[in-house]
Amino acid sequence: MASVAATLVESEESGSFVLAAAGQWLVTTAAELDRRLRAVHIPRDKQVTLDLAGIERLDTAGAWLLLRTEHELAAQGNVVEFRNLRANLAPIFDQVRAGGMVAPAPHPRPAHHTLTGFLERIGRISVGLIGRVLSLLSFFGVVCIVAGRVFLHPRRLRLTALVAQMEQTGVNAVPIVGLLSFLIGVVLAYQGADQLRRFGAEIYTVNLLGVGILRELGVLMAAIIIAGRSGSAFTAQIGTMRVNEEIDAMRTIGLDPVEVLVIPRLFGLMLTLPLLTLCANLLGILGGALMSWFALGITPPQFTRQLQSALYAWTFWIGLVKAPFFAFIIAQIGCYEGFQVARSAESVGRLTTLSVVEAIFFVIVADAAFSIVFSILKI
Repeated sequence: MASVAATLVESEESGSFVLAAAGQWLVTTAAELDRRLRAVHIPRDKQVTLDLAGIERLDTAGAWLLLRTEHELAAQGNVVEFRNLRANLAPIFDQVRAGGMVAPAPHPRPAHHTLTGFLERIGRISVGLIGRVLSLLSFFGVVCIVAGRVFLHPRRLRLTALVAQMEQTGVNAVPIVGLLSFLIGVVLAYQGADQLRRFGAEIYTVNLLGVGILRELGVLMAAIIIAGRSGSAFTAQIGTMRVNEEIDAMRTIGLDPVEVLVIPRLFGLMLTLPLLTLCANLLGILGGALMSWFALGITPPQFTRQLQSALYAWTFWIGLVKAPFFAFIIAQIGCYEGFQVARSAESVGRLTTLSVVEAIFFVIVADAAFSIVFSILKI
């Protein structure tokens, strides 16, 4: 007998609503089956039986439709059970369940927002943020343990991977960091001079440049650029490996993914970001010096003398001291989000964007904390 197309028959028996599925529940018939399933209206709190005796062929698309129907009915209070599920079809349902594809769609919220709904949303977001912070702290602990193990046994450090990461995160980032820092120096000198000219204090543009760039803007600009450039790359690379199950393969052959993937990226960025900060400082001051020369007539010798008188002993080192801490934050968040990627390409893009936002946020928070500490120490 020729196989029939996919069908869905509704009936009632002994107080139970029965949906009898038959035919070929495949991806080619999924659109029509989805329309039929959504057209079925079942009263709340009524027992529902999904009879699968008539299914001849089934793939993950058909299983997903059935499991989605089960979850949606259960969410509205129905008791749902599968009947006549053949043993050879059960693994497909298990695979779909394991893939996390069957979460019930949230019910549309009413147009008006109640106080209860607002408080519930705040609570849900707060609980989610607390969970993410705890998970990030757990990852931080794992990274510290593995880093300590590498320090105790230096041969475990993969020098080839470390040098490759230093090249990617450091050498290849010099042009963009240098160019943007140079332009920031030009803009800062121009805007500062425009304001100070009103008081006849154009010479103090040099002080503004030196203190602003060496203490704050140089390291902050370098960290933000690296967060967008290298932090996102860490998430995308590790996330793609997770999608392709390469990380699972590493664990299978006895390799520690944190030691292989995270430590070289972490150490490489911590070594290169201070050097990028130095480059950003020099080019930022160079851009400001050129703008001061052309716009204000401050010659390079005058600029150098005024800069020396404006700087304190710690001014040059404050930005460089922050750089390794910022690098640690960027590398940890980038790698952490990579390990959180689900097995889908959409998840890679979403978490890559999230890692950039989180890294920049935590870098600015850390910079604010450093400013408070330096102010207390009067540095």
